[in-house]
This record gives sequence, structure tokens and C-alpha cells, in this order.
Amino acid sequence: MTTPNINTPYSIITAAMSKAGKLNRGSVPNGEQFAQYMQDLQRLIVLWQTQGLKLWLQTDLAIPLVVGKGGQGNPYTLSPTGDVSMAKPLRVQQGYFLDASASRRPIYPLSWDEWLRLSQTTQQGAIAQYFVDKQATSLNVYFWLVPDVEAATGTAHLMLQQRVMNPISLVETMNFPEEWGIALVWGLADEISTGQPQAICDRCQQRAAVYRAMLEDFDVEDAATSFAPDMRQGMGYSTGGFR
Repeated sequence: MTTPNINTPYSIITAAMSKAGKLNRGSVPNGEQFAQYMQDLQRLIVLWQTQGLKLWLQTDLAIPLVVGKGGQGNPYTLSPTGDVSMAKPLRVQQGYFLDASASRRPIYPLSWDEWLRLSQTTQQGAIAQYFVDKQATSLNVYFWLVPDVEAATGTAHLMLQQRVMNPISLVETMNFPEEWGIALVWGLADEISTGQPQAICDRCQQRAAVYRAMLEDFDVEDAATSFAPDMRQGMGYSTGGFR
């Protein structure tokens, strides 16, 4: 027997309308309601992607390096029409360099302040750090040092948080695990309950917050996380960047 999919827009919207008191028992939404609440669901999904870590959206992206590319004015662009053709990721979480002998070493992020404090950004050498310039339609990635001939024999790897693709069909399977279904239902119910009796609005708001918090608490790595001192401080690094 086939298990019904509980994470289709049809299922989420129908359940959310019921929770918000906008759908009688045994009824189904009409076409206008589906169209309206599909947009609300899409906006909710887009917003939720900016909040916290979504483990199933993490991707290890390998960027083939080019000698002299990655300095000021010459970034690696991550976009549908960029150097790396892909939907614009939400963020870069960390990175490492993989050399020709398959040995890895970490590379570290630079803030805007650190990037702007660099005296020059075109010097070639071994990559030590990366800077991400977030634009509306792309992520622009710079490296310091800019890859030289030896560095270009390896690859830069960035751990990305990808986007959830917005649903366009009422019956398609959304890019969410099934355990997120109830949070999506109550999150949408909270969004669409405006104008309903206060008791319904309060219930939707409270349930949405509870289920969302439960899922964010669950969305962590199974391995323990440990922290170590930033050894760059002993290697000539300063808080404001290279001088």
C-alpha cells in the first residue's frame, strides 16, 4: 500500500485552513483559496530558510580554481548564469582547500571590515581565506590570497546552505522532510488566521511557535561540536585583517 504524501501544498493548505477555522469539516478549498494560500505558503518557506540551520540543505561545493581569479573585481559568482551555474545559495558556512594530493586544510571567512582593510587583494599565493559578497541574485566569492599556479592545481570547497525550491504545483512533493509537515501546517494557519476570533488566532500562533521551536531544536548535527582557539592570531593575523 502506498503511503500518502503529507507534504504536498494541497495537504498543507487544506490542513492549515481547517486549523485556522476557514474550512468546514469535509470541505475542500476552492481554486481561489488554493491560489491565494499557495502564495502565502511560498512566502513562509522563503522566510523560514533565513532562520537557523537546515541540515538537509547543506552542500559541499567544489570550485575549480583559475590562476589569478578571485581578487577584487574578479570574483567567482554562484548564480544561474555565473561561474558556477546554480540557484543562488543562502550562505556559505565554512570552507577548505583540497590540494592535488587530496590533502585538506581549512580556509577561513573574512568579514566586510577585514576584506576592506586588506592593503591589496590581487596578490597570488596559497589560499588562506575567503570573502563572500551577498548580492540579490548571486553570491560573489573572493579568495585571499588569489590562487597562483600551484594553488590552481587544487580546488576550493565551500559548505553552502542551499535554497528550498518553492512549490509550483498543488500535488508536488515539497523539499521538506515529512517531520516538518505539522510545523508548515500551523505556520501557514498562523499566517492566514487574520480576522478570525482571537482564540483561534492565539491557538494558531502558539502552536506554530511550539512546533517550529521543536524542529529547530532537532535540526542539529548528531556529532558533538567542539571549539578551539583561533590559531591565526599566532600566525601574523590581526582583528582588522592583514596589514
